[in-house]
Parts: sequence; C-alpha cells; structure tokens
Amino acid sequence: MTQLQYISFILLGLYFFVIMVVVLKAKKSTSSEDYFLASRKLPFWALSITFIASWWGGGSAIDLVDHGFNQGISSFWIYGMPVLFSTFLMYLFSKAIRKIGTITQPQLMEARYNKRVAFLLSLLILIFMILGVATQAVVIGNFFQSFFEIDYKIAAFFGTSMVLMYSFFGGFKGVVITDIIQFVFLLIAVVVLFIVAYQHSGGFGKVQEIALEQNKPAFFSFFHNISNNLVFIITFGCSWMIQANIWQRISATKNPNDAKKMMSLAFMVFIPLYLIVTLTGVLSLGIFESVPEGGIVPAMIVDLLPVGLAAFIFVGLCSAIMSTMDSMINTGALVLSVDMYKSKIKPNVSAKEMVFVGKISTVVIALLGLLISLEIRSILRIAWIGSDFLATGAFVPLVFAFIWKSGNSKGAFASIVFGLLFSSYNMLIALGVKLPSVWEIASVEQALIGMLASAIIFVGVSLLTKPEIEKSTQFIKKAGMV
Repeated sequence: MTQLQYISFILLGLYFFVIMVVVLKAKKSTSSEDYFLASRKLPFWALSITFIASWWGGGSAIDLVDHGFNQGISSFWIYGMPVLFSTFLMYLFSKAIRKIGTITQPQLMEARYNKRVAFLLSLLILIFMILGVATQAVVIGNFFQSFFEIDYKIAAFFGTSMVLMYSFFGGFKGVVITDIIQFVFLLIAVVVLFIVAYQHSGGFGKVQEIALEQNKPAFFSFFHNISNNLVFIITFGCSWMIQANIWQRISATKNPNDAKKMMSLAFMVFIPLYLIVTLTGVLSLGIFESVPEGGIVPAMIVDLLPVGLAAFIFVGLCSAIMSTMDSMINTGALVLSVDMYKSKIKPNVSAKEMVFVGKISTVVIALLGLLISLEIRSILRIAWIGSDFLATGAFVPLVFAFIWKSGNSKGAFASIVFGLLFSSYNMLIALGVKLPSVWEIASVEQALIGMLASAIIFVGVSLLTKPEIEKSTQFIKKAGMV
C-alpha cells in the first residue's frame, strides 16, 4: 500500500465505524412503518437532504465529471436536467401523494386500481431498484479498483457490503441519518475538487482555448447535441419522477405541506450542485489529455491533492456512492417485504416479524444488485435499462391515477404489461441479443414510442372497458386533485 492508500483505508474504516455506532444507537424499529418510514416523525429538511443525497450520488460525483470532460457543459443534461424535471413534477404531485397516506407505491395503486396492477408495479419497482443498486455497485467497484489497485469484483463486494451493514440494522431511519452525514462529506469533497480543477486548468478561458484547439467549438454550448440529450430528460426524468424511493420520502413527511416544502428545497439546491460537478468535468479538459483509466475524479485525488486532503476527499466521494445505494436497497426491500411477502404470502404477519422480513429483504436486494454489477460494468447502460422499465411501464398509470377519473384497472394492467414486454425486448437487444428493431436502442425515438404506446393502451383499454368512476373519484378527492 502507498501512504495515500493506507491513510484512506484507515479513514474509511473510521467513517464506517462512526456510521455503524450512530445507526446501532438509534431507537430500534418496532413495525414496518417505523423501519421504512421512521414513523413519519422526521422534519422536512432532513428528508430533503436524504432525497438530495439519494440522487446526487455516485453518478453525479464521479461519472458526470467524465461526461463533462468529453461533452462539455451540455453534459448537465445527462443528470442535472432530468433531476430538475423530475423534482418539479413531484413538487406538483407531492401533496397528493402524501394525502393518500400509503407506505408504498403498490399500495397506492391497489387503492386506485386493484391488486393485479399493484403486483405488476411491485415487479417494475424491484427491477428498477435492483438495477439501481447494481449501478452504484459498479461505481464503487470501479472507484475502489482504481484507488486501491485491487480486483474489481473484490472492490464491488467490499463497497456493497459496507452499505448493506448499516442499511440492515438501521432501516429508513438509519438511511436518513447516514445520508445527512454523507451529504456534508460529499459537498465538501465536490467543492474542493472544483477549486483544484480551476487552479490546475488555468481557468475557463484557458479551457476554452484548449477546446477550440481540439476542434470542440460547442464545448461551452449548453444546448449542444440537444436531440440526443433529450432522451435523458424523457427516460430518466419520467422514471425518476415516479421512483419509489423518492415517493417513500414524500410518504415519510409529517404532513402534505412538509412534502411540498421538501421538494421545493431540493429543487433549489439541485441546481448549483449539479452545475458545480459539470463544471469540474469541463475544467478537467485543461488538466488531462484524455479520461484516465478509472476516471478523472480518482486521478485528480491521487495526482493533484496532498495526501491528507486526498484521503478525506476519497471518503467523501465514497459516502456519495453509499448515499444513493442505501436508498435503493431500502426501497427495494420495502416493496419485497410489504408488497410481496405481506400482501401475497402472509397477510396476518406480526409487526415484529415484518421488521425481520424487512432486514432479510435488504440482504436480498443488495446481493442481487451486486451480482448484476459483476456481469455488466457500464453505468449508463444499467441506468438506462432500469429507467426504461419504469418510464414505459409505470409512468402513465401512476400519473394518470391522480388526474383522470376514467382511467381504470384494466387500462392500467394492459399499460404495465406492455411496458414490461417493451422494456424486456429492448433490454435483450442492449445486452447483445440479435433481435429486429425499427428504432435505435437508447434513443429519443425509443423513449417516445414506448411512453406514447403505453399512454394509448391505457386510454384505449380504459375507454373500451367498464369504468370505475366511483373508486377513482374517491381516490382523486382524497388526494386533493379536485
């Protein structure tokens, strides 16, 4: 081990020890609502921070910097714009979601449609959350591999195991507590990296000269490559808007007004956070000739920072990855235990047993995500596949549940089935299976075709089958949308 690796390993161990002490000292959960929603007693600002930390994580802190180096300031569209779009939509629906008062999205879908629809949504959420865990396992695996010079599989297993440990014992309350700590660490790390990038690159003027020399005249154009970037807003934005781990945080607020405050605060904070990461990537063009093996961020830490500060920044970025992974694990476990086990296997399960089932589900979700990360190491590919499932299969029936009385359970069921089949077909092609396709995979065209077809099927089937006006009216009235 080098001196930097040795100090970083010790600091990471101390950080993990502190996190575990905080989690284990917290009041033990006595029910599934306590384990997954912290009994709805947390203040809106704490939930807002954990919401921000769950999205502004590994992809933002590490992957986006590499995109900024290659694409310039327009790379803000890859993560920043979808997050802002999603947060704005959830701001509009946050009060309604909280007023319904369910613990999970499938419970909400059962209240609006029926159990069949709720079960299909559970499958979609599980697929998305497991793939989300896999994405962060890839990020932390690559990060540890590059930094400690160890095998990728060992690195991914080590990083995922750390998150699993405190998620297992702490539940949602533990996730929120650790996310607040991790957010502070990440914020300091990102600001330091931006300052270092600015100092070593020579500033934006120098970077612009380099970009022109490398025949990149649109490097500082925010709207460059707009048609391709729109795919991220459509697919990522629509899928993230209905992301179950965010609805979980909305459901965990004390009241509907707190839910709206949470989304409003998050929207305002996201703008500078994603911008500073994007600009760090832009400035790195003045430091590196190409993206180093393992990524720009690890290279900056190792090459440009003094040992003590480098070790601190390393821990800060590790916390970013963990803050996203823990929310994915917790929400996947929520669906698996509440919407699968309790709803389909043992409806009369005791509160104590549900806490135990929630912990076992936490282990299952983490291990499945880890296994996928060992086979697929492309961050954007895994994220795209997961988002395609959620955007095509769940966006229309979930959003229309609040705004269209004529939408019924048969329409929702048909729409979700189509989304599952459409996204599974695209996933097979993306993974290399030779199947015919009239659209380009991972394109604006594919996203539009999938979501438009899902909407047409939902509306068409709902209009052609028996309406459920009384049930839908009661739901929409309870949500306060009328």
